[in-house]
Amino acid sequence: MPFTKRTSHTILTKQLSTIQRRQLSGLKINQSRLWETLHETCEWGSAHRYGKQSTDTGMARLTLTDADAKVRRWLDAEVKKLGCTLHVDQMGNMFARQKGRLDSAAPMIAMGSHLDTQPRGGRYDGILGVMAALEVLRTMKENGYQTNYDVGLVNWTNEEGARFPKSMCSSGGNHGRAVAFVARLLGVKARIMVPCAMDLETRTLIAGEGAEVVVVQGDYDQAVREAAGAAEMMDGGILVQDTAFEGYEDIPSWIVEGYSTMMMEIGEQIALEGLRCDLVVTPVGVGSLAHAVATYCKSQDSPISVVAVEPDSAPCLHSSMRAGKSVAVQTLSTIMDGMNCGTVSSTAWPDLQKLVDACVAISCYESHCAVQYLAAQSVTAGPCGAASLAALRRLATSKEAGHLLNKDSVVVLLSTEGPRPYVTPIDVSADDSVTLTQVLTTINSSNPSLSLTDGVGENHIANYLAAWFAHRDIEHHWVETVSGRPSIVGVLRGSGGGKSLMFNGHIDTVSLSSYEDGPLSGALGDKDGRQVVFGRGSLDMKGGLAIALAAMSAAKANGAPRGDVIIAAVSDEEDASQGTRDVIAAGWRADAAVIPEPTMGQIVTAHKGFLWVEVDILGVAAHGSDPATGRDAILYAGWFLRALEQYQQRLPVDDALGPASLHCGLIQGGEEPSSYPAKCTITVEFRTVPCQTQESILGDLQTILRDIAQEKPDFQYAEPRVTMTRPTQKLDSNHPFVEKVVSCAGTVLGHSHETSSAPFWCDAALLSEVGIPAIVYGPKGEGLHGKEEWVEVESLQQLERVFIKLIEEFCQ
Repeated sequence: MPFTKRTSHTILTKQLSTIQRRQLSGLKINQSRLWETLHETCEWGSAHRYGKQSTDTGMARLTLTDADAKVRRWLDAEVKKLGCTLHVDQMGNMFARQKGRLDSAAPMIAMGSHLDTQPRGGRYDGILGVMAALEVLRTMKENGYQTNYDVGLVNWTNEEGARFPKSMCSSGGNHGRAVAFVARLLGVKARIMVPCAMDLETRTLIAGEGAEVVVVQGDYDQAVREAAGAAEMMDGGILVQDTAFEGYEDIPSWIVEGYSTMMMEIGEQIALEGLRCDLVVTPVGVGSLAHAVATYCKSQDSPISVVAVEPDSAPCLHSSMRAGKSVAVQTLSTIMDGMNCGTVSSTAWPDLQKLVDACVAISCYESHCAVQYLAAQSVTAGPCGAASLAALRRLATSKEAGHLLNKDSVVVLLSTEGPRPYVTPIDVSADDSVTLTQVLTTINSSNPSLSLTDGVGENHIANYLAAWFAHRDIEHHWVETVSGRPSIVGVLRGSGGGKSLMFNGHIDTVSLSSYEDGPLSGALGDKDGRQVVFGRGSLDMKGGLAIALAAMSAAKANGAPRGDVIIAAVSDEEDASQGTRDVIAAGWRADAAVIPEPTMGQIVTAHKGFLWVEVDILGVAAHGSDPATGRDAILYAGWFLRALEQYQQRLPVDDALGPASLHCGLIQGGEEPSSYPAKCTITVEFRTVPCQTQESILGDLQTILRDIAQEKPDFQYAEPRVTMTRPTQKLDSNHPFVEKVVSCAGTVLGHSHETSSAPFWCDAALLSEVGIPAIVYGPKGEGLHGKEEWVEVESLQQLERVFIKLIEEFCQ
């Protein structure tokens, strides 16, 4: 019968291997060709760095440069000539594959390395590995040799990590997040510089892309500068930023080209709908996207109108267009983090100046409302994404609407941000004193120096006021010499030639803990038949500050007066007057000032000063059972207290302010009941009149102490020391400014006013010290520092009219 012999797989493999070994023994690479190929391909790079010969080292070829693209295209063609298939993955790694005769699914055996170099040169590291692998494939092809299993060549992208060791970027949000996202795809590190005002949620989103987020103690422009410096210091570092500046124009221009592609796609989609675009609304930021939008729109056969939108807290394009030149602006915290930029890109500005039809600055609250509207239409967007809709809403009610919009207009709104969490902003549109009082009262600004448990400081309310000024295009300045204790100075510039008027009002309040119910309500209600605003600080003195803000807004609406109107919204008046002292030190002055503290509608021209003095009465510490050694400082302090009581009867009296006074506010002494106290410290507060000075009071106290020591040999003391002093305030009732205030109040309210004095101290005295005539004049209410506080609505409205009249007459 026929016989068939079956050969096992093992025997067949051995037979094939024997044949291949015979073939392999005849294979030999072409050394000369390998050498020539190596140096020929090295012409694609910065060659001859250390010598003129082709064999000299020093060629530099960084990843994804033009030279790298040339050598990659060359390698693509070469491996395909050899019958290889080529796969390039998302990272740009190249895998050339030569099929084996067994057609196995096993992974290929790869040879190779990389074609990129270090910045300072390379010729053999990596490159020789790729060229050697290519020479092996060439030799196999020439000799008809085929392996059992797949073999191939690999070229790793950016193996040296020299070009993209870090992606350096500065951003207010969207740009930085995009760079971080791409860096993660490329497998490189990204360091994103962000301004300190950036919202924490936005920082978290950027960090979520795998980037290192560096918070810069400055604004967006400072973040750009620090990112550029860091990239320059890093070996192979690169700044990826759409902000152009001198010496840095290429990358921003490439980014603009990318934006232009997007605009062409938008144009194609609109055309498919059979429509023609009439208007595009674009966010600004640094202006690169707006640049691409404007150049595209104005290059069409029928030019398209362009409206730019930016936060009113970062209006760099708006301010530049008004100035007729590129200007840098100070920026504030905003929910539109991706647009929080202070300077227009240098390459974008010339075209934007010529091509943008209108620039709209919107508030955070307007952006928030647009986010909510879009969400109701099932369109999700973040604050930057909704900004274009907010601008369109504003534009529709403006004078510019007539030549840019009609009922048939086709409008494209560019949305540059998806949904994200953010803190809901407060509306800054209020212009009347009552609504402003309500809004300001809802903001916690309790003084942290007075209440260590719940004092939050003035940052939040200062940010609101800065945004309020910015929304009205009113000049404003952030004054902060002590961290966390800012003041805001708003300036309505006059047309020139008039007197300047300052309103000085403190933005801090006392603690909320002593308030019984709803300290931050800001609610309207009734009290004894009068309509009032409730809440901590409503009377002391957010109501007074609101009156000044409303008067300034009215003055701007009526046309600026000849003189400047200044509002100094100051911190820390309830404790150490840090804010007013900072404002004075910064050089702010005016021809006169009004402090709208709650005077119950009285025009106050004088108030007392105060002086705090500590006096240590000394004893000798000893056990309570050892009277021979111990000397009781607390008992000895009694002699001093009795002498103070007698001294009080001799304090001077002022014709306007009445008698000076003193009281012992604090007594501290002793450690425990069973010991003689070594020291008893008495803090005395003097409420002073103009004839008293710090020196005269200290002199009187020293005399009292010496007299006691002469009478009581055991009595010992330390020299009195002043811990705080504030001057008196007294302006003559016949002063021209006082007469002007009295006249305006009489005209508006319909009855005559007399001037008076106040028992409390306020910042008016500090202004008087530097030559600013100041009066204190504020609304009616009750509950100062109490468990319930309110300010009368009618009083707010009356004084608002008086202050408007005062600005009209005094500043002319």
